[in-house]
Amino acid sequence: MPEELETTWRQIRRELRASASEAAFETWLAPLAPVAERGDVLIVSAPAETRQWVEARYLQLLHRTATEATGRPLEVELVDGVGAAEAAPEAGPASAREPGRPGELGLNPRYTFDGFVICEGNRLAHAASLAVAEQPAQAYNPLFLFGPPGLGKTHLLHAVGHYVRTYTTELQVAYTTVEAFTGEFVAATRRGDFERFHERFRAVDVLLVDDVQFLARRTGTMEAFFHTFNALYESGRQIVLTSDRPPGELGGLEDRLRERFRCGLVAAVEPPSVEARMTILRKRAHADGLEDIDDDTLSVVTHIAPASVRGLEGSLIRLVAYSSLTGERPTPELARAVLGGLLVEAARETGPLPTVDEVKQATGEAFGLGVEALDGPGRSARVAFARQVAMYLTRELTRESLPAIGAAFGGRRHATVAHACRRVEREVAANAGARRLVDNLKTTLGRAP
Repeated sequence: MPEELETTWRQIRRELRASASEAAFETWLAPLAPVAERGDVLIVSAPAETRQWVEARYLQLLHRTATEATGRPLEVELVDGVGAAEAAPEAGPASAREPGRPGELGLNPRYTFDGFVICEGNRLAHAASLAVAEQPAQAYNPLFLFGPPGLGKTHLLHAVGHYVRTYTTELQVAYTTVEAFTGEFVAATRRGDFERFHERFRAVDVLLVDDVQFLARRTGTMEAFFHTFNALYESGRQIVLTSDRPPGELGGLEDRLRERFRCGLVAAVEPPSVEARMTILRKRAHADGLEDIDDDTLSVVTHIAPASVRGLEGSLIRLVAYSSLTGERPTPELARAVLGGLLVEAARETGPLPTVDEVKQATGEAFGLGVEALDGPGRSARVAFARQVAMYLTRELTRESLPAIGAAFGGRRHATVAHACRRVEREVAANAGARRLVDNLKTTLGRAP
């Protein structure tokens, strides 16, 4: 990291620590790390599982503290920790990097083998990943991990990278996502210079590639990836891949690539058992210093939260955030109240999600307004708050993105939706009446705890 950027970040961290509560700082702000500074924009990496939360709730604070620390207007852009390498091309090729500094690879420091919870659904994937890390290109090559999002595939991929960098420092490791690989390939094509591209991905001993399903129908990228794969495989280098589906189900992929993917070991990563989910939550609570959350409360989170590891950790973060904002101690009752909206994930197999129109209708009735008022330009306090509540519930209870929600409410911008959600969250945290209103609407929409 450049010395000037490191100095700037130290100043920003001091401002953040002074501006946020200790719990908020340690849980969400301490894991942030600077990636690069480009003009008036500071690029900061955040753990993938918390980036959206930090962006929605702390981006303004980051902008303000960055401006105060540097004495000039400085915008902050958040990227996933796994995307840090893509956001900082100045880092140079993997072979030129100093060993033992996983942050430069975009590896999440939390994602190690010690932090991985083993259960029946991931036992083979874990054992194979550890074997590959201990003896690259000697055990299973390639190793192909597949399963639904949020179950630990990326965790294992990063764990392999950490292990190799720690215990076999003479080996060079490169981590990338298919999106980052595509971006670097396109940039190399435009420059007409593939030397840096080949150095980045072919002059390594272990290549870790996330989300290979996104290679589908990208003809140029598939061609480049095929030749990169062959160059590494034929020279005895280790390749580890992840995908949301097994090779045989990857539509839009060339047959020759599918054959390469399944010529090694293909291992599934499946949802954790209830016991494993409890262990995951205990580990996360311990790692974050959340000693006041007892097993009864964690048990409620386990049964309400989505089945994925990411969903579990996100649910715990939400509960802790609410507890920090209100000063209420985390209890089973508080968990049920706070995580009601997350039942949308648990209810996937038991019934359809509410539609945007249903959310509008229920909210309008609660406020004594017609749906047209929520879509219209009205700015009276009652209409504005009703519209904000409807946007908040749409974000909580449906799978719509912020831009899609804005479009559904009279063509408003996604920034307006984000502001509405933040305001309702503050009101729910500070105002018992607003909390009852939102809880009642969730009950009406069939998504109460």
